[in-house]
Amino acid sequence: MAEKTGIEWTDATWNPWYGCKRVSPGCANCYADRDMTRFGKDFKTVTRAADHTFYAPLRWKEPQRIFTCSWSDFFIAQADEWREEAWSIIKRTPQHQYQILTKRPGRMLPWVNGWPVNAWAGTSVEEQKYAPRLDVLAQVPAAIRFVSVEPLLGPVDLRSWLKPSAMMVHGDLSSPDTAAAIAAVGGAAFRQEWGLSWVIVGGESGPQARPMHPQWVRDIRDQCLRASVPFFFKQWGEWLPEEQCVEGQFRAARERYGEEDEYGLQRWAFVGKKATGALLDGREWREMPETTSPWAGRTTTKSDGNPPGGSSMRCRVCGCSEFNACWDEVLDQPCHWVEVDLCSVCARLAVRTIGT
Repeated sequence: MAEKTGIEWTDATWNPWYGCKRVSPGCANCYADRDMTRFGKDFKTVTRAADHTFYAPLRWKEPQRIFTCSWSDFFIAQADEWREEAWSIIKRTPQHQYQILTKRPGRMLPWVNGWPVNAWAGTSVEEQKYAPRLDVLAQVPAAIRFVSVEPLLGPVDLRSWLKPSAMMVHGDLSSPDTAAAIAAVGGAAFRQEWGLSWVIVGGESGPQARPMHPQWVRDIRDQCLRASVPFFFKQWGEWLPEEQCVEGQFRAARERYGEEDEYGLQRWAFVGKKATGALLDGREWREMPETTSPWAGRTTTKSDGNPPGGSSMRCRVCGCSEFNACWDEVLDQPCHWVEVDLCSVCARLAVRTIGT
């Protein structure tokens, strides 16, 4: 069994190492520091996990979304000597989707060549000052690129990064004739647009938590709606805006706080994370990005090469399907989709053909 978690947007956590260093204001009340202290571990010292934990994903057979390094940062410098082995585990378990979230996106860049197709790439942006982290994230060729705006400490404008998240080809590749399709590219090759695939927003937890303005949340939600990017509102944190309180909840709170800003008078009640919930304007927002399985077919393929209960996409060049992937010898991992009917291996061959 995977390490189950209460984190709403994942299925399990994996910590090949633990411990971290604070780098920005969002780290001030870090939940990992509180959790590790409660379990008698030193948060300030980055430590490799015991082998039973380090190699745990190799034992998890059922597909999981795995939040990687929930008690650390996958790209922290103190873990450099262990990271290559962790990558190997990720590549050897293509049934899983690894959600890698970092506040150090610049340290992702040495790994962009050969980035595993089952590794999501994310960074944290707690206020607008740190939005340039997204420019770095945009250089990572992950199937899913995401941002965690948690804890949200001020208004954040993500519009510049909410662009189409796809690898596209110049020219019309809809022709069933492969040669004509390649010729249609006309030597322009591929252009890659690395927009955000997913946005998470959440408030701060812990006894020293700072309140989150509801308008900041609405603004990001509306940006995502306009760009058709999945929006996941995790929770309000410890403080609940008065406008979101149920009858009697605000007056019964042990602590209340108010301030006047450009939106008018806003008041919050400190009711605790479990009581604040995740309702925004009367509903929950728990949208997830769509993914296709890069591993299916390598361990669970039916005899006909199709997924249980239905048909699969097929590459028009080599005939591989979503559930019977061909193997990418260059990246040493299963192929992935760059078009609805074109796999990454054949796409690369098309570019080489054009260049010869």
